Amino acid sequence: MPPLVVQRAGLVPYETALALQADLVAARKADTISDTLVLLQHPPVITLGVKVRQSRDHVLATDAELHARGIALFEAGRGGDVTYHGPGQLVGYPILDLKPDRLDAHRYVRDLEEVLIGVCGDFGLDAGRKSGLTGVWVGDEKVAAIGVRLSRWVTSHGFALNVHTDLAHFDLIVPCGIRDHGVTSLERLLGVAPPMDGVEARVVHHLCRVFDRTVNG
Repeated sequence: MPPLVVQRAGLVPYETALALQADLVAARKADTISDTLVLLQHPPVITLGVKVRQSRDHVLATDAELHARGIALFEAGRGGDVTYHGPGQLVGYPILDLKPDRLDAHRYVRDLEEVLIGVCGDFGLDAGRKSGLTGVWVGDEKVAAIGVRLSRWVTSHGFALNVHTDLAHFDLIVPCGIRDHGVTSLERLLGVAPPMDGVEARVVHHLCRVFDRTVNG
């Protein structure tokens, strides 16, 4: 199986992570690195996907309110709508070359959902998909959001799994542009927050399972 390098980066400002992804994507296109999974958390930030980069309709807070709360705002360059990242949320950026046999963007998103459904299942949660919507859901609440970018079939951006995130910050936006469903976390669902390193380990396991990779080192 092809190798996967896992980088556990800790707490990383969003703009730093954008630059890191750009460097990794260029290196993967040049075939100077293997497929790589970056796992990290961000300081509080709201990001706008390409669907809404010209619109603030789904950001409910004013710039002054965001500044007062210490929450940054960025155009992300990924697919999708608006989302929130913050401490306690596990963000994964897979930098994968999907050539030659996985050249299907829709399948890639479904595969990321499958990874996170598996992670939730490891913690005893019955997570799944919701027809017509992206992400991973437990009942009518979203526990993980997905927004990806593909360039010459090399992936970037990825997913955000709420572990022990401050869910009140989602009140500042219309998460992913969906007004009639809520947002949840592993902590809320389980009654206790699982250790972040344990969640990371399950993400790595299921990503390797779904994408037929093996961890390098």
